Amino acid sequence: MLEEQAMPPALKLELTAKQRQELETLRDQSPKPYLRERAAALLKIAAGQSGLATARSGLLKPRLPDTIYAWVKRYQAQGVAGLQQTAGRGRKPAFSPSVRRPRQRA
Repeated sequence: MLEEQAMPPALKLELTAKQRQELETLRDQSPKPYLRERAAALLKIAAGQSGLATARSGLLKPRLPDTIYAWVKRYQAQGVAGLQQTAGRGRKPAFSPSVRRPRQRA
């Protein structure tokens, strides 16, 4: 006999009027595209759209649903600060122009 697996609860995000306004401003006016995208995703989740639907077709490019869920969890834990990219991400420079060695003359 197969046991029924419980579905995880639907992703929900309840926003105050101030939080909604803050996300709308971020979505419409942030100079950083990744912040505009994340704010738009959170507003869609708050409006009742599923995380899966938002990930597949609600943004400029498709995302993994887990990415959307992570954005929501970080926003719930840290607010707008949780939407920022953390330091240390990305490729490190192979050459640092601030380190200069004196040239040797032949």
